[in-house]
Amino acid sequence: MTLPSDYPQRAYAAVLGKLIGVYLGRPFEGWTYQRIMRELGPIENYVHERLNAPLVVTDDDVAGTFTFIRALEDHRASREITSREIGETWLNYIVERRAILWWGGAGNSTEHTAWLNLKRGIEAPDSGSIKVNGQAVAEQIGAQIFIDGWAIVAPGNPALAAELAEKAARVSHDGAAVDAAKLWAAMEAEAFISRDVEHLIDVGLSHIAADGDIAKLIADIRAWRGRYPDWREARDQIEADYGYDKYPGNCHVVPNHALMIMALLYAPDDFSKAQTIVCTSGWDTDCNAGNVGCLMGAMLGLEGVDAGGKWRGPLADRMLISSADGGHSINDAVRVSARLVNLGRSLAGLAPSPAPKEGAQLHFSLPGSVQGFASAGDRPAAFDLANVAFEASRALEMRFAALGREPAVALTPTFTPPEVANMRTYELMATPLIYPGQKVRARVIARSGNTGELSINLRALVYGRADALDAIDSAPVALAPGHQAILEWRLPDTGGQPIQSIGVSARSPSGAQDGSIILDWLRWDGPPDTRLRRPSEPSEFWRRAWVNAVDIFATHFPQAFRVSQDRGEGMLIHGGREWRDYRVETALTAHLAEHAGVGVRVQGLRRYYAALLVRPNVLRLLRARDGVTTVLAEAPFAWTFERPYHFVVEVVGGAIEVVVDGVRLSARDDGDEALADGGVALIIAGGAASTDEVLIAPPCVARLEHANGAA
Repeated sequence: MTLPSDYPQRAYAAVLGKLIGVYLGRPFEGWTYQRIMRELGPIENYVHERLNAPLVVTDDDVAGTFTFIRALEDHRASREITSREIGETWLNYIVERRAILWWGGAGNSTEHTAWLNLKRGIEAPDSGSIKVNGQAVAEQIGAQIFIDGWAIVAPGNPALAAELAEKAARVSHDGAAVDAAKLWAAMEAEAFISRDVEHLIDVGLSHIAADGDIAKLIADIRAWRGRYPDWREARDQIEADYGYDKYPGNCHVVPNHALMIMALLYAPDDFSKAQTIVCTSGWDTDCNAGNVGCLMGAMLGLEGVDAGGKWRGPLADRMLISSADGGHSINDAVRVSARLVNLGRSLAGLAPSPAPKEGAQLHFSLPGSVQGFASAGDRPAAFDLANVAFEASRALEMRFAALGREPAVALTPTFTPPEVANMRTYELMATPLIYPGQKVRARVIARSGNTGELSINLRALVYGRADALDAIDSAPVALAPGHQAILEWRLPDTGGQPIQSIGVSARSPSGAQDGSIILDWLRWDGPPDTRLRRPSEPSEFWRRAWVNAVDIFATHFPQAFRVSQDRGEGMLIHGGREWRDYRVETALTAHLAEHAGVGVRVQGLRRYYAALLVRPNVLRLLRARDGVTTVLAEAPFAWTFERPYHFVVEVVGGAIEVVVDGVRLSARDDGDEALADGGVALIIAGGAASTDEVLIAPPCVARLEHANGAA
């Protein structure tokens, strides 16, 4: 597989196109064409404000697309990946009734039905088959809407995209739904190297049954394109021949696929017009617009997405991906597209691309990227942001007018935004990206045309009393025109409250001036050094900072963390995949349990290490990986209910050490099944457990030196 020379930019454009389409169509998902025309008119811009909704929300189309593709990360990044392994990815990242899917019930929601099958031990592809679920359930729209990632990792290789898409689709779907997914994935892959829509359709058709429903509807729509000059006439014909009333279920793939093909044929080289057509046409608007947007982003590139200049500004690269890996949830199109590009490179037999700017999380190196940054504070109108060419790459320019002693501030989200309370969509499972104890650094440069010295500092917003956001600042640095500085800040203790955003603040001590500064990059490093606890002031967002994968995360007990699980194992998860070597401590009380304890390097619900008190009278260290549990060490340990036990668990490289009330377990795990990174968890099975706080800290220096020497 030869990758396009502009692969990173096209992958980024494809991800942006997906996000734009989903967030454009989301506020009126499920509306008919007639209602849209009556209440909104043609959809030519974002309409979320007209419907009193946030723009960037949790949505199954985004969460599923950019979670299920992680099967390649977790299962050797090979084209030999199986439907069974992708099904394992579902079980690892989907929190029941809380994350990713529409939990509409067995027989109503295709994905919910398939997930229940997986939980019962029916492996993919049987989990999504017509044989198990019936044709109506198996042929709803979901396989198509989640398919874009499999095309982005196979640019210019439609055969590979169709192969991967089929394996992913069969976890939950069958029949025409699989044909639609394969065809669209093949078209998207070919769109990286061709701008001929008719050719793309022919490529897609070559990978599906010639006598199936999808091939038939495409033939009809092509004929109607020649007959009807106005897309509205073609839409009317689609409704007459392929409308919802012709198919069982609440969201069948065939009618919606027809609208997507129509949008491409009537707007083959116009991103905005295609979005208008597919969104105004109604039915599953966010799904259809997301697929069309992704294909046209790959085909037309950033220039095509930018035409008209109305889509990327409000979006600001932002995305929310609700899953059991909460550290992946607050995300942006730059970071996600980079991960997809490296998966594509791996499938092509190539090494990962070097990380821009030595691995800084926020680097702005793709044209137009802002990675969530927006003007904030009391002066947003006087502080413009723009991605500009800088040195050998690109950077974020922060332009101000009449800047004085009151600061101008630009911030990017690092945790759940306050407007989540207004989301009428899916629940957001998320943990913060940054924590007390970590070091934040940023490179800033004052433009030489500035007329005076600036005072620059890093700023964070932290949740506080009644979930209001309070600003905390680093020490300021004086920056003369033409000079630069590396801002450094060890984030202070926040009293158990999560940090919602991070960025830069600038003011002019000497009086009003116009000018700008360059933010070249911003990064954070190291493990946290913090106590996770109930804050002293009344608030709720500290609870939202945990991925809740237990039956009950109680709010009315004296303990800050009291969790209960009726059946099986539950987890309360915190942190993410940027955590590698660290120590966790807590005093855990089991009130009733088959087992209870602490997880480390937690990568979801089925990938973690755990130190557990196990009935009867065992302390056990184990690795869980995709349904397989491996005991690494254990010892006799007489434990009882209603008594706290002090856990210390430390991971450094392949070394794992556990101490519980003086009893020590040690192990090394360096093989292919070892887990290199991940967050922490409180684990409970068949009962309840509690603690008042969880300490996350760097590992002990002596322990670190010993582990490095042993390695």
